[in-house]
Amino acid sequence: MPGTVQSIERAAAILRMLAGGPGRLGLSEIARALDLAKGTTHGILRTLQGVGFVEQDRVSGQYQLGAALLHLGTSYLDINELRSRSINWADPLAARSGEAVRIGTVLQGQVLVVHHVFRPDDTFQTLDVGTLLPLHATALGKVLLAYRAGSPRDELTAYTRKTLVTPRDIGAALDRIREHGWAADIEEHTLGQAAVAAPIRGYGGLVIGAIGVSGPVERICDSHYRPHPHLITSVRDAARAISREMGAARQ
Repeated sequence: MPGTVQSIERAAAILRMLAGGPGRLGLSEIARALDLAKGTTHGILRTLQGVGFVEQDRVSGQYQLGAALLHLGTSYLDINELRSRSINWADPLAARSGEAVRIGTVLQGQVLVVHHVFRPDDTFQTLDVGTLLPLHATALGKVLLAYRAGSPRDELTAYTRKTLVTPRDIGAALDRIREHGWAADIEEHTLGQAAVAAPIRGYGGLVIGAIGVSGPVERICDSHYRPHPHLITSVRDAARAISREMGAARQ
């Protein structure tokens, strides 16, 4: 019977250490704790970083678990399960709000729309299921981004003049989302369009998706370009209901 692969064992030990630590850890701390040479430890960390399992803080140089590992750890959640458990709440949300409803989850650094309920009127609409949307410029995406490890570091695309593209603006927006439990996109992705979204949680409170309503700015927002409170409440109520269906504790 073949033996174990030492490099994989060491990589697993590093990941367990990062997962169990109080925060980011430096190269020397990791090497010393695992009794490994710094060069060996650095090589393993670089490899893990290359596949997204580990992230390095640019300022301190310390390491933490990466978003790809988080996604891998929750991959047992079938996208179809998220969709099927959301249907019973998405349709009534569309009826109450009078707007289109979309449910999304993260896929390869973007929002994958897994369910879409048309606005309940006779206007022409196209089905968005399977569409990929930017994380930083949509309400669904900002919700998902707010509860992920790390922040966007690459240059961000400005879809309109209202799109948030600087680390400072994005960071402030994500802080507000975590504080209030919902996100808005007011002409940040498409001129004339606005949206409100809230997080869907699974077991342990982990955010696994988002649900939101979208439509013309004049219907989503008041005269001061603030989302209508009743829409925020309806979206958050639907998100909580789906979260319970997905195994999250009551919020």
